[in-house]
Amino acid sequence: MIRVVKIGGNVVDNPELLKKFVEDFAQMPGMKILVHGGGVMASQMQKSMGMVPQMIEGRRVTDEETLRVVTMVYAGWCNKNITALLQAQGCNAIGLTGADGNAIKARKRPPVHVESLNQEVDYGFVGDVSAESVNAKFIYSLLEKGIVPVFNAINHDGEGNLLNTNADTIASSVATAMANYQYRTRRDVCCRCEECTHCSDDGRLTHIVELLYCFEKDGVLYDKDDDSSVIPEIDREKFAQLKGEGRVADGMIPKLTNSFKAIDNGVKRVVIKHASNLLNPLGTILK
Repeated sequence: MIRVVKIGGNVVDNPELLKKFVEDFAQMPGMKILVHGGGVMASQMQKSMGMVPQMIEGRRVTDEETLRVVTMVYAGWCNKNITALLQAQGCNAIGLTGADGNAIKARKRPPVHVESLNQEVDYGFVGDVSAESVNAKFIYSLLEKGIVPVFNAINHDGEGNLLNTNADTIASSVATAMANYQYRTRRDVCCRCEECTHCSDDGRLTHIVELLYCFEKDGVLYDKDDDSSVIPEIDREKFAQLKGEGRVADGMIPKLTNSFKAIDNGVKRVVIKHASNLLNPLGTILK
């Protein structure tokens, strides 16, 4: 099994919570990939520089100056701090942007119509990522060597330009890419399928992949002001209902949208949970 774990900016910005999460993550057995945000720190940095962060439905509008700031925060302090903390726990990690090793390519997002605003929005230097733009072979080569990739939200377009991508989208795309990566065929092994793999009729072996979104809440809340109102399971119909009622909004919308997209494309399970419950069977399960 391969586990792709994403932690949000509120976890990254909380030293105590981050330390506990890193300790738990280091204890997780098997192959694993970490994707982190850093939006809280990026917004704080922007404000300290006299800039006004602009967010639309949980996604950051990224002009040229904002791109420089988020790159410094995400790919700099956040990424290297997490990598150092993992090394201290005996977890051999390597911090990466999508440009490193050509791991993840992004396509600059064209202006899009935002229903909630009823207008077209240009997100600037924001990159759209899909599973097809993830270099699964390169990532798997690291996992085979026992190295844990730690990705941040910065990617590239292959033409020398950096782009900012929602970290939830990166996690979903990486998980989907790894779920569909053929790492070998049954001809390479004995006729018994390994417990941790899927075996297709044509003999392709692919890993079972689990996607975990970890943040500062216990799961998806029915009432955002009541931390005990965790919804144990959500399907697409329930998601549409919650969105229509305004019970999920902002950053939760891309998180759930990407979760269902991952499930539709080969990821075995998606769980949204508190960062301190990484090793516990708690949270909201997407099905």
